[in-house]
Amino acid sequence: MAQWWRCLRTVVGQSPSPPPQRQQSLYSLSSLYHTIQAIPREYTGSRVAARDRAQGRIPAVVFSQPLFDKNPSSPSISRKQLLTTERKQIHSILKSVELPFFCSTTFQLQIRAGAGSSVLLDSRRVLPIKIHRDEETGKILNLVFVWADEGTELKVDVPIVFKGEEDCPGLKKGGHFKRVRNSLKFLCPADQIPANIEVDVSNIDIGGRVLMRDIEFHPSLKLLSKNEELPICKIVAIKSENPEPVQV
Repeated sequence: MAQWWRCLRTVVGQSPSPPPQRQQSLYSLSSLYHTIQAIPREYTGSRVAARDRAQGRIPAVVFSQPLFDKNPSSPSISRKQLLTTERKQIHSILKSVELPFFCSTTFQLQIRAGAGSSVLLDSRRVLPIKIHRDEETGKILNLVFVWADEGTELKVDVPIVFKGEEDCPGLKKGGHFKRVRNSLKFLCPADQIPANIEVDVSNIDIGGRVLMRDIEFHPSLKLLSKNEELPICKIVAIKSENPEPVQV
């Protein structure tokens, strides 16, 4: 991936210059309509978690990711919160905000005093960072969130979305599109997390490639990579399975 094609266009969803892309807009808007409902839990352990799951709830935890926190002494930022969420609601959200975009989208979290209670204990933004599933059944076992309060910065694995493959000259010539990375890690202000990075490959020929340093993104974001020369994708030639014998 030593070569970069100048006409290749890469866009981060929060970049101010290009117009917002449809896919990212849908995921971003979707988070505005989904408010995750949760209730506190006081105890941990496999038996307690199994009981919660049997009642149609998913154990969850929310903690702070105090990276470059401007106010590290704030108790609301540093605390850890044990919760349970409604399984049906989480499944409904995942149908509209699919993985991996779920883990690059912030949601409003409302903590109620109990199931069905109208008493609101807290309401803040959160970012999902992990979904633990049963290896055999695929059922969600636990959820992990971080507080996404305004003014904080978070490490986020932002998914990469490739476009323009149908117009890619390298693919039309019989080349193979090779994805090297599916996401990039950024340090993002909590209120400016891009739902995805869109990479247009419609002008890449065989041998062309995209490097990390070629990605354009909002100046408030920081790409967390020690080597920005690493490739994101490339178009490679396909070797013939039955090459013709060399004539002497």
